[in-house]
Amino acid sequence: MSHLSQEELVKQWESEQASLRQLMVEEDTEDWQRSPDFTGLERVGGVDLSFVKGDDVNACAQLVVLSYPDLELLYEDSQMVTLTAPYIAGFLAFRETPYLLEALQRLEKTQPNLLPQVVLVDGNGLFHYREFGLACHLGVLSGLPCVGVAKNLLQVQGVTKSQQHQLQIASLQKGGDSFPLTAASGKVLGKALRSSDSSTKPVYVSTGHRISLETALRLTHTCCRYRVPEPIRQQHVVPQTWMSSLTGSGPDAALIITIVYGLWMFSRKQRTNAARRYVAVLRLARDAASCFFGMALGLDSLTNEIINYRFIVGLCLLLF
Repeated sequence: MSHLSQEELVKQWESEQASLRQLMVEEDTEDWQRSPDFTGLERVGGVDLSFVKGDDVNACAQLVVLSYPDLELLYEDSQMVTLTAPYIAGFLAFRETPYLLEALQRLEKTQPNLLPQVVLVDGNGLFHYREFGLACHLGVLSGLPCVGVAKNLLQVQGVTKSQQHQLQIASLQKGGDSFPLTAASGKVLGKALRSSDSSTKPVYVSTGHRISLETALRLTHTCCRYRVPEPIRQQHVVPQTWMSSLTGSGPDAALIITIVYGLWMFSRKQRTNAARRYVAVLRLARDAASCFFGMALGLDSLTNEIINYRFIVGLCLLLF
């Protein structure tokens, strides 16, 4: 791709998107989708690509599979990856899909019995500039039903964070309430969903592939214990398998890693002393809260041990 200019790359990707768009199915295709309580659905997947703050090249590609309707963890896969495609607005799928697709393919090869029957994608589907977002792209290439669930509103095709939009959000009285995201053309591209009674900020649901919008909306709501549906929320807790691979046999390795990482972060020349202190305070406050409330948040003992080390190291660095 490096030999192409951005303009040439955009044209190439637009052409590929248009071709894949023809293969997208916006209707229900599975028997469980037509059941009021999703009878027959046993496994729900979630995928996401998480970046380290300040680094837009190295990321962690994550896949989790949960049981349904209990939403218990059945499988998780976390791999550090280096992205090669540039970021261009509207073409996020070309950066991220290859690594998410690889995660699904690894699962299909090693434990096909755990392959999800539907995948919730941290991103948009039909609700997109050209009506073909990450959830659509992954769905078409994987062949699996996919749902786009975005935490922030993509302002596209006439849908904006207007006063009317804010009033519509305020009108959502309880978990399960929703309103349509209607493009300037009149087409409904997705829906804003109040996912739980305790959260007033909606998530934005759209069709990815092989599922209707109404079914995607119902499914997303049933997967929510909090604001973000569990298949996606679970990925924002440090994955046990990935952390175990980093920390080796136990806390001693974790301490070494956190010390090296901390010293590297705080020795970067481009940060002033004041900025370093400010970042240290923020990290310290975060880790202190995690130490005290980690168990309440459902973190495993190994992760709590690592956070405790980070807290101690952060305190030492702050005092330098």
